[in-house]
Amino acid sequence: MQQERVPAPHAALLIASGLLGLAAGGEALVRGAARLAAAAGVAPLVIGLTVVAYGTSAPELAVNVRSALDGQADIALGNVVGSNIFNVLVILGTSALIAPLAVAARLIRLEVPLVIVVSGAVYVMGLDGRIGRLDGALLVAGAAAYTAYAAASARRESPFVQEQYAREFGRRARRPWAWTGDLALIAAGLALLVVGARWLVEGGVAVARAVGVSELVVGLTIVAAGTSLPEVAASVVATLRGERDIAVGNVVGSNLCNLLVVLGASATLAPAGVAVAPAAMGFDIPVMIAAAVACLPIFVTGRLIARWEGALCLAYYGAYVAYLVLDAAGHDALPAFSGVMLAFVLPLTAVTLVALAARDRWAATGATGDAHRDPPSGRR
Repeated sequence: MQQERVPAPHAALLIASGLLGLAAGGEALVRGAARLAAAAGVAPLVIGLTVVAYGTSAPELAVNVRSALDGQADIALGNVVGSNIFNVLVILGTSALIAPLAVAARLIRLEVPLVIVVSGAVYVMGLDGRIGRLDGALLVAGAAAYTAYAAASARRESPFVQEQYAREFGRRARRPWAWTGDLALIAAGLALLVVGARWLVEGGVAVARAVGVSELVVGLTIVAAGTSLPEVAASVVATLRGERDIAVGNVVGSNLCNLLVVLGASATLAPAGVAVAPAAMGFDIPVMIAAAVACLPIFVTGRLIARWEGALCLAYYGAYVAYLVLDAAGHDALPAFSGVMLAFVLPLTAVTLVALAARDRWAATGATGDAHRDPPSGRR
């Protein structure tokens, strides 16, 4: 999409305002959702997987629906795929660097496998070069079914998580109409996140153009990452506040929302569905699936995302962006870079993660205790 050129001072102001809006919006959204969860007796993880996750996917939904209605449905797939890659590699990576993230057993059993299955289904749907209206309707129906299941299956968390949320939100007197304030916080947070993401993307695009970066690279990186910034703000703020279930659940739930709701709605509304470029089928969608699959061994190892695993995720996103830049520039180093990644780095990482997962599974054999108890804090 073409945008008017923004003077450099205005671009800097847009970036600063966007960051401020994202920080304030993330704080308001997480606090409102957590308070509402505690007051309603709903598990915080379920709130993170639904209210927060769907809310922070609003920028992707707005961009994609508008693109579909304007006849630019080919933008939709790239936005969803790029956002899902960014969510896993950057948001989880950054949050884990701040503090090792505990992973609820439910995510390992249900949500992460579901993200993998839906990602694979999107790949299959795109084999004919298009995700049609029927495909979109099936994705939206899947979103409705999952949301209903998540709401119906809400259970009490472990004593550790109950104490965590009671200490922060549940042990204070609440007036009868206090929930209206919680809803107002959620609404204000969502509004700030959407506006802040828009300003930051506009400012980032202007700066990138000013320094001579191609618009193709800008679209594949800054725009895709910019629409995911609400998830960054919500998850990082949740991590800083120690609200671990919301921090991790928000990322997993957002990825499900992007695939089921955002992509589904785009394909349903677009007259000819969503076009799937051969390049996306050959590289970007497989990368998205690989990122989702990698979550399983990372999450299983001690049910904790350690700091080194967070750093590894960020390094892989850097490699992904480097590939996009080299490919867009037609650089001679691209074949050598791809060969090193495929022949050495990726296999070595896969073997390491599988070995750690097998070790932890073997060590946990015969162990007793609640499935949601606090994981050991020594793993860094």
